[in-house]
Amino acid sequence: MTDTTAELFVTSAQDARALHIVSREGYAAWRDTQPAATQAWLDAQAFDGAPGALALLPGDGGLDGAVIGIGDACDPDSYAHAAYGLPEGDWRVAGAHDTAIVQLGWGLGAYRFTRYKKAARAPARLVVDAPDADSVAVIAATTRVRDLVNTPTEHMGPEQMEAVVREIANAHGATFDSVTGDALLERNFPAIHAVGRASHRAPRLLHLSWGEAAHPHVAIVGKGVCFDTGGLDLKPADGMRNMKKDMGGAAHAIALAELVMARKLPLRITLLVPAVENAVGPDAFRPGEVIDTRKGITVEIDNTDAEGRLVLCDALAFAGEQSPDVILDFATLTGAARIALGPDLPALFSNDDALANAWIAGGEATRDPVWRMPLWRPYLRYLASGIADLANAGSRMAGSVTAALYLERFVPQGTPWAHLDTYAWNDAARAGHPQGGEALGLRAAYALLKARYAN
Repeated sequence: MTDTTAELFVTSAQDARALHIVSREGYAAWRDTQPAATQAWLDAQAFDGAPGALALLPGDGGLDGAVIGIGDACDPDSYAHAAYGLPEGDWRVAGAHDTAIVQLGWGLGAYRFTRYKKAARAPARLVVDAPDADSVAVIAATTRVRDLVNTPTEHMGPEQMEAVVREIANAHGATFDSVTGDALLERNFPAIHAVGRASHRAPRLLHLSWGEAAHPHVAIVGKGVCFDTGGLDLKPADGMRNMKKDMGGAAHAIALAELVMARKLPLRITLLVPAVENAVGPDAFRPGEVIDTRKGITVEIDNTDAEGRLVLCDALAFAGEQSPDVILDFATLTGAARIALGPDLPALFSNDDALANAWIAGGEATRDPVWRMPLWRPYLRYLASGIADLANAGSRMAGSVTAALYLERFVPQGTPWAHLDTYAWNDAARAGHPQGGEALGLRAAYALLKARYAN
C-alpha cells in the first residue's frame, strides 16, 4: 500500500513557511491585516479567497508564505488543493483551524497511485504539533481503497486479494481463512463457485475474524469481483474498460475492517469477501441456469452480468449465521444507482431506520455523503422466476432497488442490515479526488461505528 503519511506530516521544521487559510467571506478582514505590499500583490492577482484559490506571498528573501481559499471549513476537501498547489517544502498553518480536518484534507489531496508511474513531484509537507491519529488512520484506509481499486486485475486477482487480507490479519492478530476452488462446494458456497468457476484463477471466500467475544459483533461484507467481463452476457468494450474496479466493494470492506482494527474500536468483526473473476470460458455459468445458494434459495440466472449479487448472497447468508448485531455490505453493484444519483452519492439501502439514519448522520458529519434509497418490496415482482425461487435480474425498472431487494432475501429477518451501492471511482480528477479508485461512504461508515459502539 502507498504510505505517504511520513512524507506529509512533520512535527518540527525551522524553515516552515506560513500558510494562511481564509474563506471568501473572511478574506477582506484578513487582507486588511496584511502589509500594504502584500495587499497590492494579492489585488494584482485578483485573489478573493474563493474555494480552491491559492496565492503565494513574496518576502524579502523570496517566498514568504501562501494563502488558500476554502469553502466549508468542516469539509476536508476544502484543504485538499494545498498538498500539490503549494511548492515542495514545509508549511505551518497560521491562526486557529481544526488541524485534524486540515490534516485529513491534506492527506486525501496528496494521494497519487505510483505503483507503475512515479509522481512528478513530492507533495508539500504540513508541520503539526502531532499527527491526528484518526485522520492518519482514515487517510491510510482511503489509500487502501484507492490502491486496491487502481491496481489492474493481473496484479489484483482473487489470490492477490487473499494475500492482502491475510497480511492485514497477521498485522492485527486476527484469524484468517480462505475457502478456495471446489472447497466452496464442499462447504456450501455454491453461488460464489458458480460465478468464479470459469476463470483460471480459483474463486474463494476470504474470512477474517477479530475482536473480543464480549464486544458487539459487526459483519462487514464486500463484493470482490476482481474483473467483470459480464460473463456470457458480455459487456461491450466501453462497459468493460474499467471493470478492474468491480472489486471496489471489497476494497471498502477491507479498508473499514482494517480501520476498525487499527483504531482498536471495541468491536468484534467478521470480514467476508467473496473474491472471484467473472470470466468467459467453457465452464461459465449460463443465462437460464438455476443455481443453488447457501441459504437454500434457488436462483434462475436471467443475466450473467448480475453476478455481484450472486457472490454476495452466499456471503450474506454466512454472515447471518454468525448472529451479528449488524451487517454492513459494500458493492459496486448497479449502474442504475449511478444513473439515479451520479458518481459521488452512494445509494444506501437498509432494513433498519436507526442504522440507516446513523450512516447518513456519519456522512453529514464527515462530509462523506450517502443517500438512502427505498427497499420497495412490491418490486420483488421484477425478480420472479417461473422455475426457481428467485431470478437474479429480470427488468430494467428500479435496478438498484431490485438488486438490494435480492440481497435482503439472504439476510436473516430481524438482523439490522445496510447495503451501500458505491461507484468507487472518479472519472475525472478534482482536489482531494484523483482520477481512478475512490473511497465513497467509508468515512461515513467509520463514523457510524464510532457513534454506535465506541462509547
